[in-house]
Amino acid sequence: MAGAVKLIGSYTSLFCTRVEWALKLKGVQYEYVEDDVFNKSPLLLKHNPVHKKVPVLVHDDKPIPESLVILQYIDETWNDNNLLPQDSYERAMAHFWAKFTDEKCLMESFTAAYKEGEEKEKAIESAQESFAFLEKLIQGKKFFSGDDKIGYLDLAMGWIPLCLDIIEEVGDMKLVDAEKFPSLLEWAQNFSEIPLIKERLPPRDALFNYFHKIVGLKRSKKH
Repeated sequence: MAGAVKLIGSYTSLFCTRVEWALKLKGVQYEYVEDDVFNKSPLLLKHNPVHKKVPVLVHDDKPIPESLVILQYIDETWNDNNLLPQDSYERAMAHFWAKFTDEKCLMESFTAAYKEGEEKEKAIESAQESFAFLEKLIQGKKFFSGDDKIGYLDLAMGWIPLCLDIIEEVGDMKLVDAEKFPSLLEWAQNFSEIPLIKERLPPRDALFNYFHKIVGLKRSKKH
């Protein structure tokens, strides 16, 4: 597929990282433009005036926002190394679980990190209930794609090995342990060992500082 490809992102954004993984899996050449999530550029506001967030993929001067939408676009535009299942039901369920993971597991983990007291305990319990669905989903499989290679859902879940332990550390809590979630943690280890994934892992200290700042801002708004 012809046309210049540009990715507007932030190296501390797990949503941008999943897009970069997809582009690299597809062998797509692209220009990367770093944006400051705390001081958004005119370029970002021009290409994503609705949400004003990274990532934005610009292909042939046409902007596509939202990381899961971008993953689908990449898969449908470049045919090598299919990310989504070919079966329509399996493809629909991949979209369902990706959305579930972002809206439930990730958001509940982040909420638990900045909440305090009884609210924190409730948030931790809610997050663990959501992670239990992922534990059941991955049991008996090496990757969420069901194959010996990663796919769309693995990329969508990639924030778990990327930064869940950082969110836990910042929030002074434990959400996912080896006793309750052995299969999920085994998948995270398998995913992290893939060379292409390793090549695009943000520095841990940068991720820690980012989440520490975000959690601090959320807590300050409560008081």
